[in-house]
This record gives sequence, C-alpha cells and structure tokens, in this order.
Amino acid sequence: MRLSRAVSTAAIVSLTAVGLPAAAAASPAAPERSVTDVVPAPVSAKADPRGDFKLTPFTVISADRGAGQVADYLRGLLRPATGYPLPVVPRSWGVPAISLQLGHDARIGTEGYELKVGRDGVSLKANTADGLFEGVQSLRQLLPSAIDAKRVQHRTWTVAGGSILDYPRFGERGAMLDVARHFFKPDQVKLYIDQIAQYKINTLHLHLADDQGWRIEIKSWPKLATVGGKTAVDGDPGGYYTQKQYQDIVAYAASRHITVIPEIDMPGHTNAAQSTYAELNCDGKAVPVRTDTEVGYSSLCISSPITYKFVDDVVRELAAITPGQYLHIGGDEAHATPPADYLTFQQKVQPIVAKYGKKVTGWHEIAKSTLPVSAVPQYWDFGGDNESVAAAAARGNKILMSPANYAYLDMKYNPETPLGQDWAALVEVKDGYGWDPASLVTGVGEKQVAGVEAPLWTETIRTSDDIEYMAFPRLPGIAEIGWSPKSTHNWDAYRQRLAKQAPRWVTQGIDFYRSPQVDWK
Repeated sequence: MRLSRAVSTAAIVSLTAVGLPAAAAASPAAPERSVTDVVPAPVSAKADPRGDFKLTPFTVISADRGAGQVADYLRGLLRPATGYPLPVVPRSWGVPAISLQLGHDARIGTEGYELKVGRDGVSLKANTADGLFEGVQSLRQLLPSAIDAKRVQHRTWTVAGGSILDYPRFGERGAMLDVARHFFKPDQVKLYIDQIAQYKINTLHLHLADDQGWRIEIKSWPKLATVGGKTAVDGDPGGYYTQKQYQDIVAYAASRHITVIPEIDMPGHTNAAQSTYAELNCDGKAVPVRTDTEVGYSSLCISSPITYKFVDDVVRELAAITPGQYLHIGGDEAHATPPADYLTFQQKVQPIVAKYGKKVTGWHEIAKSTLPVSAVPQYWDFGGDNESVAAAAARGNKILMSPANYAYLDMKYNPETPLGQDWAALVEVKDGYGWDPASLVTGVGEKQVAGVEAPLWTETIRTSDDIEYMAFPRLPGIAEIGWSPKSTHNWDAYRQRLAKQAPRWVTQGIDFYRSPQVDWK
C-alpha cells in the first residue's frame, strides 16, 4: 500500500492501532548477524554494534522516484513476519525510515550500493534500481532469520548496525536450470528465482530443449511442444511452457532483477525435435523417442535448407518473447556432427540470431567458429588449456565460466549422495568454492571473464526439494566467486559466514545439504 504525500505521520501511526504487533511488547532478541557476515562478501564492511536499528510499527520505507519497485519488494519481504504496515512514502517525514536513494557514485557502477545502518535509520544508496535491489539482499541478511517467516513473529526486529560499500567483481552471475531432462512448472521456476536472487544472481539460463524433451511453445512448429514436450528422462511425465507462461516467468525474473537467457541446444541434443518432425532428419524419417541419458548421438541435418527454416522460426519466436540481449544456441557435445559441418552450421545460425536483434551465447565449443566479438562462449570443461577459447578471448570475446568439476550443481557431494552424477567430479562445498575464474583457463584472465554460472542439470532431479538439496549450500559459493573481490576469497572465513545462512534456509523451507565441512548454526 502506497501513501500519498498528503498522508500524515499520525495516519501512519493509526495503521498500527488494531491487532498489529508492537516492538514494545516483543521479547528482546540479540542480532544474529553483522555486516561482516554478508554472503556474498562485500567489498568493504564495518560493523557498528552501537548503531543497530530497530524496526517498529512506525517505521516507513522512503523511496526516491525510480526506486518504487524495489521499495515495494522490500516491503513484501518485511511485512509477513513483522506484521508492520511499512508504508512506502516519498519522504520519511521525520519518522524512522529505511531510505532508498538513487544518485551517482562512480565507485559502485550499475549494480553496486552503499548501505548504512544507524540507530536513527537505514540508508541505502545506489546508481540504479539494480543496485538498490542488490543492496536489499544484503540488508535482509542483517535482520534475524525469522524475517523470512510467512506469519507474524512477535519479537524485536533489529538490523545490525554498520556500513557496507559494495559492487560486483564480474557483470554476470548466473544460475542455469535444465527443464528439458525433467520439466519444472512455472511456480517451481519462480521459487528458484526467489532463492537465487538473494545471493545477487542476475541471470537465469533456462535449458529449454534437449534429446529428452522440448519445453517451449513454438507456434510455427506446434508439435515441438505438444508432442516433443511429452517425454522426460526415464519416461517420467513431461510438459512445456506456453509462450504466455514463458513471458510470465521472464517478467517475474525481471521483478527480481534477473535476466532470463533461453537455450535451444543445437545442432546436437536435438532428438526430441527430430523424433517429432521427420523432415529435420537427412533421410526424412523420424528417429525414435529417447528418454535415456546418453549424449552426443543426435544431429540436425546440416545440409538441409529445412534445418535453417526451423532454426529461423524458433529463434524468431523466442527472440520476440525474450527481452534480454542473449539467446543461447547450445553447441556442446555435437559428436554426431562432423567438424566441417559443425562450422557450417555455426556460420549459418549465428547470423540468424543477429537478424532478430539478439547476441549469441553458447557452450564453449562455439569458439571453434569465428564469433562476433559480442558472443559469449560458456566454458564448461575442467580448466587448463583450450586453444579455441583462448583465441576467442584474445579476439575480444568475454568468457562465461562454468567448470563442470567446480560449478555444476548436479555433481554429487560424495559417493553416498542420493541424487546427481559424478562424471566430472565429486564436488563438496569447499571444492565448489575453491577456484578462481581468472586463472581457470590458460589465456583467459580477469578482463576476459564475463562472469560465472552454476548449471543444474536434471537427469536425476525431479522436485523442488531435489533442486534445493543440490543447489544449497553450493550456489551461494559460486555467487560469491562472481560477486566478491578476489581478496576476500578465504575458505575458513567463508564457511563461518555460510553457516549463519542455515537458520534463514530453515525458515524459508529450503532443503539444503548439511555438509560436514561446515559447522552449521
């Protein structure tokens, strides 16, 4: 609820008169957090134990013009547990406030922020709404974990005092969700969006098509979804998103300041399409449906004009409903496509993406072709030498780092982990935190790195609980690698901060893995 400029302080006070919890009646509780505990670690943070701020029924959220959406989001976070009105107002009118301010500070760029908490209020400043949103993610960690409860909690709400100056190391901090091997409904995707947003993830890569299922409605090729979307790994139920549902997911992600990057993997990983439309095969015969987890056996017909009509139609429709700059064209594990044909395919498909106003991203195999400098290869291998990736970086391409042996969230934690795979590695929490994007691949340094992404492949993942168990607690570590300065990267310090996230996850209902490497609180 917004209050107009004409509303008085007395009117704000009156909102608390009936049945709302008051701080004076609440039992005292010491702050659970310090500004130095935030995940991802800020550029700088200084605690002030004498500067704690208490939310009360009289607290307002003051928002500059242009900050209203973030203010409403913050209010939505704080109201359920506190029960306080927390009206969003254009100015504080002298009452205690959380103040969201837009300005210009060259130090913090487009996603950075400055947060100050004192006894008289909270000040959050940024250059953009994106920066304010990331600052809110730090602010919420300065409150007790009970702030994430869905019902009113009768207690004191103390924001830990101090100051933070913060901005990201890399521009892209992503998570990928494979909805092709197993399908996840829109509400499940939205739940994951909320969970990843709190760790300053700013892209969601949706793997929408693979051998086992096609998950997005393409109106010019309708059976892709209605037929190709019926299947999933192990014969489990499939599903697909209508274009309207996809647009709703994209809009929801945008409300959490996350950009959706859709992927149609090709020329391999295409069995769902080729089993649905026979003309996509060189012999004109539909291939059998596959619901196993083998890779590398499928390929579009590179010499056929119909292949490029298919690609053009898919890209055209997907580009029209995707506001973000990038479309992901896959390109990995195309073992059934001869090398010369692979290059031919890339030379024809990349201009199609550009024709519809989008930029290319794809798995790092696309770097074997001559890429436009705007293209972003996504590195998924184990690190070390990769001639084509290094050459792309030398030509000016930025590289997105997703090493399978560190960043793949579907890798088992240990041999006994009931979910996941182990073909890349067993990845405990310390392993997932123990790498540096700027020294992973020879010839790709700090300035050539676009950022990091944590993929979650779903061959063995069927439920939201499964997603949570594999993503937490590893995803916050990948987020920290992408956001925080390299100088803050320290396992012993991180594991202590990570442990303090556990009560929040319990309150949120996140089914996380309690690694023995972390002393959970």
